[in-house]
Amino acid sequence: MTASTIVADIFIFALSALVGLALHKKATAAADATCDAKLLNSAFVFVKPHANTPATQKLVKEKLAGAGITILSETDIDGKTIDEKKLIDQHYYAIASKATILPASEIPVPADIFKAKFGESWDTVLAENRACNALDACKRFGCTPEELNDAWQKATVEKFGGGFYCGLVAVKGKELYVFNAFFMTMRSKFVGPGVSIHCYTVEWDPSKLSWDDFRNQLLGPTDPADGPVGSIRRTILDTYKELGLKDEPNKGDNGVHASASPFEGLAERTNWLNTKLEDDAFAAALLKAGIAKHTIEEWSVDPQINLPDGSKGSVFDALEDMDADECLKTLVELNELNPTII
Repeated sequence: MTASTIVADIFIFALSALVGLALHKKATAAADATCDAKLLNSAFVFVKPHANTPATQKLVKEKLAGAGITILSETDIDGKTIDEKKLIDQHYYAIASKATILPASEIPVPADIFKAKFGESWDTVLAENRACNALDACKRFGCTPEELNDAWQKATVEKFGGGFYCGLVAVKGKELYVFNAFFMTMRSKFVGPGVSIHCYTVEWDPSKLSWDDFRNQLLGPTDPADGPVGSIRRTILDTYKELGLKDEPNKGDNGVHASASPFEGLAERTNWLNTKLEDDAFAAALLKAGIAKHTIEEWSVDPQINLPDGSKGSVFDALEDMDADECLKTLVELNELNPTII
């Protein structure tokens, strides 16, 4: 091998190494850019049935856009679909699981508390078929949700936990132990004939609008009368006649729902729109951070989990009003505190 050949080989080797190093740096930079890409806030918003008029839809859309929020999609979901797919039941799962989803035999009743309150054995009540969820209660009593709710107001009621109530209800001379009977009136507003909700999937830059301001300043508090002038709920209240609403909005019928956190937004998109986790940006960030798909699915119905202070509490409550990055970080911490045994 001549000296010139050796020099040429060395040159080629060095050039290859430099090219490889450049490519490596480029790939690393691209990976870093992907990791450092800003995670946007993403929420699910809908106009409630009592307020779902074209004028209200237009108002909400203009308010969202005026706050710098991007509307990714919008659609209507009718009451028949909401009823058949139990979308509102899933939305309020902690309450609805005892009211419409689980039969009495599968509801985790604390037998000792039940006996202390009602003076008889839960096992006996089950064996004698004297307990049911609220949906079955309407059928067995032959009553409307409103009639059941009226009877519930007069019943002896015990609270077993968050969103978990049992009452000895009497309708038309018949008594049954009923769970979360109040939910049926809430549910009936979403599943009656001719009703629908109008939905928006939205996203925005958290550096320009915090989640706290999105909910409390733009949307407004639960009671629209307490909302800042110009907030969505307050504006619907102030102009409800012009918007074509039949009744004045109140704390229950307050015009519009919006997600309380990015994670709740994810849960609502998967429920109402059947969004797949793989197709959702926030879900993709959770999966990339090491949170298992089954954990995301289980936490989407807001179970009680271990919290950093040693107590147990709601997943949704633990994340309320957090921007996307903080919500992601907190979910990773909660995931470490709640290992799943597969």
